[in-house]
Amino acid sequence: MSRITAAERAAMAHARELALRGPRGVNPQVGAVLLSSDGRTLAEGFHRGAGTAHAEVDALSKLAPGEARGATAVVTLEPCNHTGRTGPCAVALLDAGVARVVYAAADPGDASSGGSERLRAAGVEVDRLDVAEGEALIADWLFVQRTGRPRVTIKWAQSLDGRAAAADGSSRWITGAEARAHVHRERSAHDAIAVGTGTVLADDPKLTARIEGEPHAPQPIPVVFGSREIPDAAAVRQHPKPLRTAGHELERELRALAADGIQTLYVEGGPTLASGFIRAGLADRFTIYLAPTLLGGPRTALDDLGVESIDEQRRLTVARLEQLGRDLLVEATTESEQ
Repeated sequence: MSRITAAERAAMAHARELALRGPRGVNPQVGAVLLSSDGRTLAEGFHRGAGTAHAEVDALSKLAPGEARGATAVVTLEPCNHTGRTGPCAVALLDAGVARVVYAAADPGDASSGGSERLRAAGVEVDRLDVAEGEALIADWLFVQRTGRPRVTIKWAQSLDGRAAAADGSSRWITGAEARAHVHRERSAHDAIAVGTGTVLADDPKLTARIEGEPHAPQPIPVVFGSREIPDAAAVRQHPKPLRTAGHELERELRALAADGIQTLYVEGGPTLASGFIRAGLADRFTIYLAPTLLGGPRTALDDLGVESIDEQRRLTVARLEQLGRDLLVEATTESEQ
């Protein structure tokens, strides 16, 4: 029989809301609520970024010495068990006299994990609640911990015959307004957006997220891959976020992005860059917009993927289909995302 109380369930739901107030970055978003023995909220906290107090310590800081004795700590992530720029949260909870801890997602770190065992060994009751919700809250951060790189989404728009542009290179407005609006929401939902220098020179994209009715929509960090020089007058240089440039060694560049707290990367093009990510096995999700038109010609949506025979084909799983005006959205994933 579960020992989880209604007050703890409510506190966990609130802790998830608190976690989202913190920034995405190198550290996960975490929220914590401290409850009295009769279920009253004593304090709450969340993590405000690398180098700041963790959620549990943030909540404890709002109580007088001894006020947390016998309390229950409800936290979205297992209390850490290591000393970095801050001390172990498990020790902070023990020192405060907390009697019970309820957490959702387990800490995956080699050095930081083990907080629950440390608490149990010291006589603290420990339970888990809302494991799936807790892991979903920090899914992108967990992906980075597992792979060492951001989760990569490859996006392209194409005609039904697989072309991204007409034979003369013109490609503007293959898709309709609904699909283009969806692209901007996708941009805003990712930490960074990437194109190659060829796309910058040919199309001069802004790489901003422009969402109707949301003038302050979150903006992705612009990243341009390649060795060619980006003109001073390029639109991307006016992006509200600082421009990053990256070389041709994709995996190394991805790890550098992850080290700076970028958890998700939205790769918009062109076909050379998108194909390079796929060929290197660094593509995780695909967002493909199919326009009901035929273009013919050599301007294909993708280049060589390193597939020499049918046995080497790169199979995907279709996760979602949606009609966007006259266009069709196909969202797919690789086997690693199953």
